[in-house]
Amino acid sequence: MNVESLRTVTVGLLGCGTVGQNVLHLLERRRDIFADIGVKIEVAGVLVRDAERVRDVPASTPLTDDPSFLQECGVVIEAMGGTVRPLSLLHPYLKSGRPVITANKALLAECWTELREYALAGKLYYEASVMAGTPVIGPMSTVLRASRFESLQAVLNGTCNYILTQMEEGKEYAQALEEAQALGYAEDPPTLDVGGFDTAHKLAVLARFCADGDFAYDQVKVQGIEGVTLKDVQDAAEAGEKYKLIAELKPGEGGVGWEATVSPQRLPSTHPICTIGAGRNTLVFRGEECGELYFAGGGAGGMVTASAMVGDLLDIVIGFPGHVPLH
Repeated sequence: MNVESLRTVTVGLLGCGTVGQNVLHLLERRRDIFADIGVKIEVAGVLVRDAERVRDVPASTPLTDDPSFLQECGVVIEAMGGTVRPLSLLHPYLKSGRPVITANKALLAECWTELREYALAGKLYYEASVMAGTPVIGPMSTVLRASRFESLQAVLNGTCNYILTQMEEGKEYAQALEEAQALGYAEDPPTLDVGGFDTAHKLAVLARFCADGDFAYDQVKVQGIEGVTLKDVQDAAEAGEKYKLIAELKPGEGGVGWEATVSPQRLPSTHPICTIGAGRNTLVFRGEECGELYFAGGGAGGMVTASAMVGDLLDIVIGFPGHVPLH
């Protein structure tokens, strides 16, 4: 296709850490895919704290600490993390009716009151917020709604998965955590991961597609893996079981409401989460008509996350709405 005949879509990027850098590289690598559907992607600006810092980005990437470029963008991709700063930047942009792509599960979980109306309008795209590049939000927000939701169980945090796996090999919790931090899997401090709060953010996001469109983050009961000992893991192994940090959503007592929990659980070693999902993020979805479905794959990583965010951008330029919660 003649380049001159392509429709230009102007994109702004908030944040240029590992995920943001990979988004920029993937946009370069997929120029042909966008051209096939008649579109040219133009990056108008990339908001960073320090525009002089050296980053691994394509040549001529417009790095800036001035967010004014957002005014000229047709789409904004948010890869900053946190809640207060991104919300302050995105809220006026969303009010103008323009779409936003984000992988920010904390923002979605904790600031839903401010964001929900834009999600209902189809302006929020957030496949990457749960299980990164493994698509679960798309199916749950579309085809799976034809089946009456019954329950789900999931492993949604790679750091906890890594630590518990290392403990299965005989390492104490503290040693396994230290290794996870050294490898860059866990933050410092690691509370968000090992305390279960990252998993709880993701569970709240999922619950809005299958249980309650107004599901609040504070409805999730959270227990992390800090109290799991090597002896606990060894006792489980002797019984043919494994410890996993499980996000679970099921009907409440007497079938009233919904019970959402994050907690370390012992599962049979033959459980799908322990077999098909070994070492990966895994979700088991149960619906009355569709039966039991399994999703497993990479749930973290810069390029894995970027793949879902660029996939959301493809949806936008094709004309598909964002991820709409129950309402």
